[in-house]
Amino acid sequence: MNVFAEVESKVLDALAGLQKQDVLPEGLDFGNVAVEHPRDPSHGDLACNAAMVLAKAAKLKPRDIADALAAALKADPDILSVEVAGPGFLNLRMKPAFWHAVIGTILGAGARYGASSIGAGERTNVEYVSANPTGPMHVGHCRGAVFGDAVANLLQFAGYDVTREYYINDAGGQVDVLARSVFLRYREALGEDIGEIPAGLYPGEYLKPVGEALAKAKGNSLVGQPESAWLADVRTFAIDQIMPMIKDDLAALNIKHDVFFSEASLTKGGTDKVQAAVADLRARGLIYEGRLEKPKGHDDEEWEDREQTLFKSSEFGDEADRALMKSDGSYTYFAGDVAYHYDKLGRGYRHLINVFGADHIGYIPRMLATVAAFTGGAVERDAKGKLKHWHTTGGSADLDIKVVNLVKLFKNGEPFKMSKRAGTFVTLRDVVDEVGRDPVRFMMLYRKELEQLDFDFAKVTEQSKDNPVFYVQYAHARAASVLRNARETFPGLAFAEGGKVVADLSLLTDAGELDLVKKASFYPSLIEGAARAHEPHRVAFYLYDLASAFHGHWTRGNDLPQLRVIQADNRALTAARCALIAALQHVLSSGLTVLGVGAPEAMR
Repeated sequence: MNVFAEVESKVLDALAGLQKQDVLPEGLDFGNVAVEHPRDPSHGDLACNAAMVLAKAAKLKPRDIADALAAALKADPDILSVEVAGPGFLNLRMKPAFWHAVIGTILGAGARYGASSIGAGERTNVEYVSANPTGPMHVGHCRGAVFGDAVANLLQFAGYDVTREYYINDAGGQVDVLARSVFLRYREALGEDIGEIPAGLYPGEYLKPVGEALAKAKGNSLVGQPESAWLADVRTFAIDQIMPMIKDDLAALNIKHDVFFSEASLTKGGTDKVQAAVADLRARGLIYEGRLEKPKGHDDEEWEDREQTLFKSSEFGDEADRALMKSDGSYTYFAGDVAYHYDKLGRGYRHLINVFGADHIGYIPRMLATVAAFTGGAVERDAKGKLKHWHTTGGSADLDIKVVNLVKLFKNGEPFKMSKRAGTFVTLRDVVDEVGRDPVRFMMLYRKELEQLDFDFAKVTEQSKDNPVFYVQYAHARAASVLRNARETFPGLAFAEGGKVVADLSLLTDAGELDLVKKASFYPSLIEGAARAHEPHRVAFYLYDLASAFHGHWTRGNDLPQLRVIQADNRALTAARCALIAALQHVLSSGLTVLGVGAPEAMR
């Protein structure tokens, strides 16, 4: 039950009735009519803009439409009152029975309350983490990993067919550096004193077991061989050793990808997907041979003052065209990304979502141009030529790029430097081991992804209102505790059976109780909005607000005993209030599940 959609349906029926009465002309477009939260909650439960958006086309004053619509809506049995405000906005108040019905809807839906069908099963690819396979996950990967996973959960809950994907960058120069680093540890495992790790190689202790495994597998057969003889094999061996390490790190955050796509596979196995992608762009008239001007203000590693194979990315708003093949015929790094997205589209995905770190913002225009070129889409820019959004529009498929900003570690408000067991950085596992999975996941989502996040180890573990994850989980645990205690007070207490409410919900008359139901009723709409925007932080914010309202109502019961859930002398009222508490528990559990956070039944 989406209350906004349900009341909007009532409004549309009333508007259709006004057309039949010749109050409104036929042929009006009701597409922009919306029911939403009023700007000021004291004005009512819901607000409607119908009169404002229809006035021009109807050639009527907004106030006249509003008065007629208000009169029609007052006849609805679920509506308590309708008031016309300002030039023509409608403020609606719903009868208590309307809100009571929401409780039944929640209890009937159970864990599926809030689930939506707006995705219509459309195939969606969410690519996140995609770190170079050169070592364990570090704290910089943590936020993007949690964000991407939560976006995937959210979209799946909203009815999309979601694939979680990790792009393994196993074909670039960094994996060659990895191979050389592992080969050094291999020599060490065979007893050689390797001394200090040379600059440019990976110094982390995590490579020692990889070197030892290589020594066990190869013995001393590689010793004395030229690099050309062992580099490719050692590179493959190292990646095969490190990817399970990465998967294990992600599993600590309950993150599991469906697909691990190898960059190297683009040009292996007798096929050349880069060549196929370039051929597709060439057929579209988007490839030419030419020279690029040297980038202004910074060096582009793929720039060279020679004729190259270029993609006309500037036709899609990029600041310059981009090289796909160098003068020697080798592919650029960007060409691999072009081919990878060409492959994604070839696999039938309608929506592509990429999660980038803040250091990749400069790469966004060319990736948007790539997908727009393949799909016949567009990249919107403002009058000054700046990107309006980081997503493509139109076309046979779309790409949305979400950027997660930096995470800074603190403890009691002071910068906190943990032990760097990886040699050069704080690992994701360090952070999870320090505070636990749930605080990490929730707090990584309790900010908009583009905002810098200050992660304070002390605050995320304290038991107070100032710690959002504790506050929300405690609300769920408190609800569970209330229901346990109620059943102890009234053995066999029933408030819902077979998904149907059997309690007398008309006994819920307190304004605070109805406010809790109203907040719970907004959850389905919240899910749909967050899914469309790819913004899981909205769910985290909502859960905190719902928990705060629940805790606040509980505190009122401390001062006013008649508001407490368990009324030892009134089984019926207790059952009704337990139905409300159970509904709140369902919503809290559902939201936490979308975020990938546990919903405890009890807390110490």
